[in-house]
Amino acid sequence: MGSERYPLHNVGIYRNLPQFDPHIKGLKAIVTGANGISGFHTMRVLLESPERWTKVYALSRKPPPPAMLALLTEGQRSRIQHVAVDFLSEPSDIAQAMQNAGVEADYVFFYSYLQPKPPPDMPKSHAWSNADELVKINKALFKNFLQAVEQQQLKPKRVLLQTGAKNYGVHLGRTRTPSNESDQEPRHLEPNFYYPQYDLLYDYCKRNNVAWNIVCPAWIIGAVTTAQINGLHPFAVYAAVQAHRGEKLKFPADWRSWQHEALHATARLTGYLSEWAILEDRCKNEKFNAQDTSPLSWDRLFEELARWYGAPGVIPPSDDESQYHSLTGKPGRETPMGYGPPTVHRFSWSLVKWAKDAENKQAWEQMMAKSNGQLTANPFEDAEENFQMGDAILSPIGSMNMNKARRLGWTGYVDTLESIHEMYRENSRLGLVPEMMVSEPKPMV
Repeated sequence: MGSERYPLHNVGIYRNLPQFDPHIKGLKAIVTGANGISGFHTMRVLLESPERWTKVYALSRKPPPPAMLALLTEGQRSRIQHVAVDFLSEPSDIAQAMQNAGVEADYVFFYSYLQPKPPPDMPKSHAWSNADELVKINKALFKNFLQAVEQQQLKPKRVLLQTGAKNYGVHLGRTRTPSNESDQEPRHLEPNFYYPQYDLLYDYCKRNNVAWNIVCPAWIIGAVTTAQINGLHPFAVYAAVQAHRGEKLKFPADWRSWQHEALHATARLTGYLSEWAILEDRCKNEKFNAQDTSPLSWDRLFEELARWYGAPGVIPPSDDESQYHSLTGKPGRETPMGYGPPTVHRFSWSLVKWAKDAENKQAWEQMMAKSNGQLTANPFEDAEENFQMGDAILSPIGSMNMNKARRLGWTGYVDTLESIHEMYRENSRLGLVPEMMVSEPKPMV
């Protein structure tokens, strides 16, 4: 019986969510990478339904930090069992750890990911430059885990693997837009660890008569203590420092970026979509895009950032062409489209360089000193690692089509401005950013 038989419901800012047959009870889930944005927020979604999901096994090297667990209720925390595993260790060691913990699994959600350092001849700001090592490490994570599941003779009904927009090669250059799940994977271009992971998933599921799902989110929004991969986190830091210094927010890129309607994927909404996908029989063995269906321009976000943190205003892109430097992508034949001119992204300044400015670092340290212990993280200690995603997210990329999920019954929605505000509010509780000056965002209506 599918969720279409039941009325939709809202959970806070998350609207039009599916409900499921109340007879679906007593499920147990494995969630790997539960310390990351996607893993943690999917775990939150499952824990909201105590009768449906009675146990969540969080598999990771370290348990979720206490500050993150404090975002959950006591009842939700009681249904989490952390199992300490390193997916780069031998499958037999992983299987033994699961056996010792008594792990059972009706469903598996795999979110584990490691990002290696760029090669010595490549700047640290090139986040995905070490393609070969990305493949080696992340293929091993998934392969070792699946082999351990087989050795332990666990028989989940479904295995969900989350990848992302790089499935379509958006990091390589010009792509078709919007991206459809049926678009051909550009495997002939730069190595991408998603593709060997797909092959591992398909082979495992075929051998074991298990169904699968793949979910590909856009830029991810969500509060966790490890904020390096969160492209919007640096902008809260920037806005707070500018407000502290009494200066306006200046946009770093050009008019094209300023008015680009970007589509983001709130991790909690993607968690609801992932739960829907694995519980719906009609969704088995299907890949789905994930995004909020709430277009947001930098124009509107910067206006709100200034209001949220108390900056005196916003400076839009410059009309002076000499202020910009350009980053030119690969020629058309080396991109997923295979033709057309290279993409050109124009910037007037860099968040990474801004974060290396001693005055900005000093302003943050002043804010930490005045916060009475509320502000504990100092992203300025490693500007490259903590601000590079902020520079990357400014580059306009194509959109991801939600038609497939819609056709199969998915209706979930969140206003992205509201979810960003929620993320910053929770990041404040985690000690990552100061409290905002306003308690509510202005929804985009």
